[in-house]
Amino acid sequence: MKPKVLVTRMIPHSGIELLETCCEVEVNAEDRPLTRAELLDRVRDKAGVLGLMADRIDGEFFDAAPHLRGYANYAVGYDNIDVPEATKRRIPVANTPGVLTDATAELAWALLFAVARRVVELDQIMRSGQWSGWGPMQFLGADVCGKTLGIVGAGRIGTAMALMSKGFRMPVLYTNASGRRNEVLEKELGACLVSLEELLERSDYVSLHAPLTPQSRHLFNANTLARMKKTAILINTSRGPLIKEDDLVHALKTGQLSGAGLDVYEFEPRMAEGLAALPNTVLLPHVGSATETTRTNMAILAARNLLAMLRNERPETCLNPEVLAQG
Repeated sequence: MKPKVLVTRMIPHSGIELLETCCEVEVNAEDRPLTRAELLDRVRDKAGVLGLMADRIDGEFFDAAPHLRGYANYAVGYDNIDVPEATKRRIPVANTPGVLTDATAELAWALLFAVARRVVELDQIMRSGQWSGWGPMQFLGADVCGKTLGIVGAGRIGTAMALMSKGFRMPVLYTNASGRRNEVLEKELGACLVSLEELLERSDYVSLHAPLTPQSRHLFNANTLARMKKTAILINTSRGPLIKEDDLVHALKTGQLSGAGLDVYEFEPRMAEGLAALPNTVLLPHVGSATETTRTNMAILAARNLLAMLRNERPETCLNPEVLAQG
């Protein structure tokens, strides 16, 4: 008999087709996350699950899935997974890094330019017919060329985003929680590893690419935001809870910070009160990886990971390979 697998929400069909070559596949066909009760009910007879960030994968989930042999996350982030609990139960889990790096880095740049040059605000003015003609003091934005870019979390995506700055002649500062130097950025851009405090004080643009951990939650709060230049712009395409959103709204309202471009939110899909009304923001619905090619490649990688786990083989991007090493 083919192993039974659950795909918790519709993904590009290439991934589904790959799973169907070897598995009996059940897909949540509704365009919404499964409720907690639905998820726990549907995994009871499943050998494998391919899920999304909205799915909480923890001890309760594993208890509900006694036949589970692997879990594949359709995301690069994995703060929705209790990896130590999976490891304790000898269940391999995997994510999808690499395939979405460029798409997410490109979106960070789209946000940066959109906020700096007030693209969304001015598009609305044109569409509403409010523009009365050119004037030398109208709609002034911020320069990008030659300004300092600060990268918080110089991993795959942070590195890609920083490398894209080369054409804009931007000095680049970066910080890593590990304190490790990024030799690529230093060689290609002359980038400097600095403390978070120095990065905030010197950067004109700060782009967040750090993973969500207990240490990074609310890394950007009233105190850290106060260290930034009043002319600075904050970009977040990483994880919403890196920013304490109420504090960000206050900073943007009071002019303590010039602007923000966000693709992720502290309590997705809800935004902090007042954020949507601020004209100095550009707000996107978590679309960092939303290109046809990228989402398809994520589906294929997640499917390959799950199939490998069902064969008791090491998946390409395993988060706890020691489980398989245990035999």
